[in-house]
Amino acid sequence: MDLQIKKHTFIVCGATAGFGLATTKALMNEGAYVIGIARQQEGLDKLKSQNKKLFTSIKGDITTSETINKVVSLAVDKDISGILVNAGGPPAKLFEETRLSDWDDAYRNILRWKVELTQKLLPHFKNKQYGRFVYIESSSVKQPYENLVLSTSLRLAVVGMMKTVSQEVSGQNICFNTIAPGSHDTAAINRLIEKKRQTSGQDFESTKASFIDVIPAKQLGNPEYLGNLAAWLLSPMAEFVTGQVYALEGGAVKSTL
Repeated sequence: MDLQIKKHTFIVCGATAGFGLATTKALMNEGAYVIGIARQQEGLDKLKSQNKKLFTSIKGDITTSETINKVVSLAVDKDISGILVNAGGPPAKLFEETRLSDWDDAYRNILRWKVELTQKLLPHFKNKQYGRFVYIESSSVKQPYENLVLSTSLRLAVVGMMKTVSQEVSGQNICFNTIAPGSHDTAAINRLIEKKRQTSGQDFESTKASFIDVIPAKQLGNPEYLGNLAAWLLSPMAEFVTGQVYALEGGAVKSTL
């Protein structure tokens, strides 16, 4: 399928690993230019060496105003068409294990920077009369999971913001959508497995097997497939899709909504 994004430019946050890397590859496979954001220079250099014509980078922490301002400046200069809003999550904890400082950190690392980035990028898309925001959150916004109280609470706030803004700017060809992944074969899933191992008394591999067993699909998700969905949502072909949450979770979410 031709996504009609050849020579379009996109920003991908967290471009060197997990869902960010999968989306970066999916976009470049369509001939799109990608500006990748990541904290580690090594991963950015590797992507650049493999894709000299299509990939450029910004080294920085996207949760900080300094990096956000760099991204916004480059977005205007390069006339970007869309952005994948993506970063890591907070530590896995039960509610009674959390302290108020954990909640403050979760607010800064999950919600606050996304609000700032969205506020600063939206005028560019409004001037362009076109744009795509795709947020990577978690399927816990559909159904809470154990040990994810920090993530679930603040990601729900992101979804609320996304849905509201999508309605406020409707009719301007600016689309806001969220992908809510369940358990995928990425490094991040190991944190949850390790947390569960600590309470189960099993070894890591046995805990991982039991973790997968409760997923109706009986497997971890493939991040490459999620990257393909993200590329589609970032494309002109998603013009009639906005304010939606796409849960990719192998059937683990039992909610009908």
